[in-house]
Amino acid sequence: MTENDQKQLGKTLWAIADQLRGAMNADDFRDYMLSFLFLRYLSDNYEAAAKRELGSDYPDASAIGNGGKTPLSVWYAQNPGDVAQFEQQMRRKAHYVIKPEHLWNHIVHLAKSQSGELLKTLDEGFRFIEEKSFESNFQGLFSEINLYSEKLGKRQTDKNDKLCAIISKIADGLAEFSTDTDTLGDAYEYLIGQFAAGSGKKAGEFYTPQRISGILSAIVTLDSQEPSSGPRRSLGSVLDFACGSGSLLLNVRHRMKDAGGQIGRIVGQESNITTYNLARMNMLLHGVKDTEFEIHHGDTLANDWDWLRETNPARKPAFDAVVANPPFSYRWEPKEATKDDPRFANHGVAPRSAADFAFLLHGLHYLKDDGVMAIILPHGVLFRGGKEADIRRKLLTDGHIDTVIGLPANLFYSTGIPVCILVLKKCKKPDDVLVINAAEHFTKGKRQNHLSDADIDRIIGTYRDRAERERFSRRVSMQEIIANDYNLNISRYVSTAVTEPDIDLLGVHGELVEIERQLSEARSRHNAFLKELGLPELP
Repeated sequence: MTENDQKQLGKTLWAIADQLRGAMNADDFRDYMLSFLFLRYLSDNYEAAAKRELGSDYPDASAIGNGGKTPLSVWYAQNPGDVAQFEQQMRRKAHYVIKPEHLWNHIVHLAKSQSGELLKTLDEGFRFIEEKSFESNFQGLFSEINLYSEKLGKRQTDKNDKLCAIISKIADGLAEFSTDTDTLGDAYEYLIGQFAAGSGKKAGEFYTPQRISGILSAIVTLDSQEPSSGPRRSLGSVLDFACGSGSLLLNVRHRMKDAGGQIGRIVGQESNITTYNLARMNMLLHGVKDTEFEIHHGDTLANDWDWLRETNPARKPAFDAVVANPPFSYRWEPKEATKDDPRFANHGVAPRSAADFAFLLHGLHYLKDDGVMAIILPHGVLFRGGKEADIRRKLLTDGHIDTVIGLPANLFYSTGIPVCILVLKKCKKPDDVLVINAAEHFTKGKRQNHLSDADIDRIIGTYRDRAERERFSRRVSMQEIIANDYNLNISRYVSTAVTEPDIDLLGVHGELVEIERQLSEARSRHNAFLKELGLPELP
């Protein structure tokens, strides 16, 4: 499928969502629609694995006819004594099981025939997949989907009818396109972006715009110590500790794959249960095997993931790359014991009013010595005083801040404020700090501003080559930063203002004298005409 077809599929599905959600909140409808897309993916993947497992015994779909039967339902009916062994094999090879009556094609048959059994069958299918299907840790994938919610209708029949309409329309939309794993994944990502556009501030909880994700992923997939040498060949591990729907992690994976490189373990953490489920679905829909990623539901600031709290230095998790777009200026509640937390002990504890540096220090703590971290933060971290000034000073003194990138305002769905990207390394080679001011390089849109390919390439290229460009980037020495009391306000170092040309005062004076002479001559000629006509002369 072409890129244009992929976008068209996303637009087709979005048009269905826009048409069918009615008065339902966009966030609520998002969860239903994306879950149905995910069921479609699981079903297709499972049936393909079943066909490989059964070989010639797999029934011919063309010979089955109508009536809602699937090849697998026919095989189950013909081989009841072999079902248990077959499902055991599928748990081992596909890592999950779906009963024939819960497969997407049967669900679509129930929807199109307006069956009153759809709601009950769909609910049973979701519960089975959550509780009995997976051998790995995918329990609760559909925990936030309430098929009996009054948002779908007051009466049971109304709820069933609404679900029939939604699933029938989705099936019709998908039927126009080839829906391999990548295509469904891209459609899923497109829908997440569209729902984010309509969610306002709430979008910040689950989505980083793709263009900004692209900058972060490009930075961390370049060689960490010598970016100018180009992309690294392998990335052993990557962490996003505020991963939302997982789009940033997937962007890193895509960039590594597109460059012909290898990527190892993908790790994310997310505190919002609904978004956490979106992230796991998103990974699978993009063909990431459940053995290749781990998404944890938990509070990053509280560090409530036991695995990350390993006290033995030899076993402490550490990552080649860390990326993050955490909540901006989030209010948190550090305890008295927080100052002794290994993540903050060396640099200090961020103030209650803004956890920005707490998130940053969390990521830095788990970064390998030769790794690279790229994090999106509000500009305030660059110049605010108090505890944040102390943390910033320590980070600069220890040589951890490698690059500061100022982005244009109004790029996010969730806020119109300009933000920055901080690039951090535990062991960086340059003694200076690269400051990039990209605030004026964007395309203005009706609701959000946008970064063009040229804008993005300029930022990435400048970081890669550590280049100095007029009114765009400078390598700022530590002496200059110290002289500015460790203030990193971007405009102090890179101004986008155009320099006014020098004025030649003597030359300008001569021009004014000449103009005054010409005016005097013109006035004299004009008065001569007025005198001949007998009219009063000009003074």
